[in-house]
Amino acid sequence: MRYNRLGNTVMNVSHISLGGASFSNIYGSFDEQRSLDFITEALNRGINYIETGPWYGQGSSERTIGKALKGKPRESYYIASKVGRYEKDPAKMFDFSVEKTLAAVDNTLLLLGVEYVDLIQVHDVTFGDVDVILNDTLPALEQVVKDGKARYIGIADYDLDLMKAIVNESEIPISTVLSYAKSTLIDNRVQDYTRYFKRRGVGVINAAATGMGLLCNGGPQSWHPAGDDTKAICRDAAQMCMEKDVELARLASWFSLNQPDIDTHICGFRTVDQLDDTINVLEQGLSQQETMILQELQKRFHGRIPLHWDKVELQTYKAQMAELAKPK
Repeated sequence: MRYNRLGNTVMNVSHISLGGASFSNIYGSFDEQRSLDFITEALNRGINYIETGPWYGQGSSERTIGKALKGKPRESYYIASKVGRYEKDPAKMFDFSVEKTLAAVDNTLLLLGVEYVDLIQVHDVTFGDVDVILNDTLPALEQVVKDGKARYIGIADYDLDLMKAIVNESEIPISTVLSYAKSTLIDNRVQDYTRYFKRRGVGVINAAATGMGLLCNGGPQSWHPAGDDTKAICRDAAQMCMEKDVELARLASWFSLNQPDIDTHICGFRTVDQLDDTINVLEQGLSQQETMILQELQKRFHGRIPLHWDKVELQTYKAQMAELAKPK
């Protein structure tokens, strides 16, 4: 396993890291024992950074990871969680207030069974008021750090411009940014921002190398916010791979894992085979056939993928909140 320094922190994190969304029902049925066994196996394979949050299964991810980590030396892993996004009910989904933030951190520590998290992040800042995040959420997290409940503060979002603006404007040091679905075969916009973040000493965390399932032979979950046109083009790419007996996810993973200036890549593994495959891609690279197919895919689909699904979830949320605000 390759290890990288996460920004200006003292954390040397594995190039491949473990995404906690898999330990919930977001990407399929949840099996606690399978998850417990898998987390232990991932740590044995050299992964030392685990990413989770209260949104994933409304606590099931944090609770499961806590069980898996019980009894393991605290210095053998880094654990990151989040605040800001919590429940499925639109009325209770987001809360960036000081009170909720402080309470959420305490609940996270309880579920994980640890005295501190290495990184605490503001989850999906797009859905909050930037002034509230700058003046309430981040200062609350600064107090969390002072109290020894977290070591570093980060932010996570789709919107790279927004994260850049928060890093620039915040009086509270931001140690990391987490970008998802922006370092992929079909959308590699994160590379337009990595130099800025690196100059500021901000670690860059990438998630969703397969575009949250778009770039897999099996395709994404039904909830995926991409438009039908985007999904259709990705299905064409998957079909091309299947005809050649190649897994599209391997090509997508290789592409992301080899992009510069990214410190760790969060992967939502569900099976040990997926873990083995990704480690193999990192260490051994692609076969000659896979390389040829990747080049053909890049040539055939370059510029064809519509990149307009970033704000779909935000628009849906705003519509739900507007409906809730109507007089009954």
